[in-house]
Amino acid sequence: MGTSEEKIVTPNFSFLAEALGAGNPEQFLFAFSMLYIVVVVLTIIVFNLGFARKLPILKTVVVYIALLFGSLFIALLALRLPVVESLLIATFVLGAYKYRLHKERQQTSV
Repeated sequence: MGTSEEKIVTPNFSFLAEALGAGNPEQFLFAFSMLYIVVVVLTIIVFNLGFARKLPILKTVVVYIALLFGSLFIALLALRLPVVESLLIATFVLGAYKYRLHKERQQTSV
């Protein structure tokens, strides 16, 4: 009770957030911005590989605006959780599926 030690608490960031420098208060804005860009790019890729259909241009714009807005919350989660790593895995799995589907369709048409 006699000593008052200040305990510095550092949050546990995900691997990518830590690599971008999110633990440093001076680098946090840069790290979050880069994390947001990575999340947006990977989310667009996953959306196009797995869920996208041909839509009219106005509906496509609305979908991408919603995707950009939703990626902000996903980027906040990505500070602590392995969201980017999960999106990378989803990208590889969906890419492999699309590649295999393309090869199978190519084989059946010949």
